[in-house]
Amino acid sequence: MSSNTNFIPGLELSEAFFVEAVEPIIRADFPQLSYAAALIGSGSEVLGFDNEISTDHHWGPRVMLFLKESDIPIFKESIETVLSKQLPRRFKGYPTSYLASNAADDAAHGIQILDYNNEGPINHRVSIETLDHFLNDYLGFSINKEITPADWLSFPDQKLLSITKGKVFHDTIGLKDLRRQFAYYPHDVWLYLMASAWCRIEQEEHLMGRAGSMGDEIGAAIIASRLVRDLMRLCFLMEKQYAPYPKWFGTAFRQLESTDVLEPILMQVLSANNWKEREKNLVAAYEYVAKRHNKLNLTEPLPEEASLFHERPYRVISMGVFSQSIISKITDPAVKVIASKPLIGSIDQLSDSTDLLSNTLWREALCSLYYSPTES
Repeated sequence: MSSNTNFIPGLELSEAFFVEAVEPIIRADFPQLSYAAALIGSGSEVLGFDNEISTDHHWGPRVMLFLKESDIPIFKESIETVLSKQLPRRFKGYPTSYLASNAADDAAHGIQILDYNNEGPINHRVSIETLDHFLNDYLGFSINKEITPADWLSFPDQKLLSITKGKVFHDTIGLKDLRRQFAYYPHDVWLYLMASAWCRIEQEEHLMGRAGSMGDEIGAAIIASRLVRDLMRLCFLMEKQYAPYPKWFGTAFRQLESTDVLEPILMQVLSANNWKEREKNLVAAYEYVAKRHNKLNLTEPLPEEASLFHERPYRVISMGVFSQSIISKITDPAVKVIASKPLIGSIDQLSDSTDLLSNTLWREALCSLYYSPTES
């Protein structure tokens, strides 16, 4: 990045780039065109979490244009050519042209960086595609299909978040309607996810103390960290917010209502020197989320105070009560079938593999996890 350029958040930059540079060209040269313009999908700026460090690659003045399927062969190439000739070479101090990174690894992944050269054609990042192509490429799903419970469970939170975040600058073809479809999980899918989140806690809440009492402080710390993540994810669900991927997970958590109470408690869990200290703070966290659960009025009031795990000296909150109580409230037949099996949850709850979460290649196979062989 040029040292004399003041940082502008990417979403703000993108909107200004469209309004001041791209839209006037489209209006003048393609006055009858129906389209949508936005910044959604990948990129830290879409979530509003970008800063100066973000400018080193895949960042800068850019806009996504969405056309009707029938207009792509007529207008796509012409629009790209006109923009490459008429766009300013700099916008708000940033180049509008991009080049591939010289790094071998970056080149293999199509990494693009700002081109500060002042000569040659403008290799802009005004992408042009259809809504269906974007959705198929980004989410592995066709705009023309009904979203089933298995589909919802196979969509990564990060991608749902980045489709519904960002901003739409112009829309005459239905992008806003599409985003509304993905605004949040259907009620019974949400219940299933909440039950699955509780199930993960229920399966491990007693294990941290057991490991620690055997002198395995490393093992206890690992289990405690897993429980911290599960408690945080449960809070995202309780507040009906999609959770981003690990880089921004904690940053987004700090925007939740729960963070004022829970963040200092969870930090104590992570910084504790022994398992008893971890347990004390985990119990405080358990009791807080139990109280939040009861305030949702989804089930009958459930215990808000931790108790011993059977006869063992480890304090827990649920032992299956929360997950099963939530499951009992599901009425959608398709979700009830899924919930009748072990509660594996969504793709984010059953795996943290980057490749599994980011590559749509696996989505169809993931959907099959939620059906029996005769249903698939």
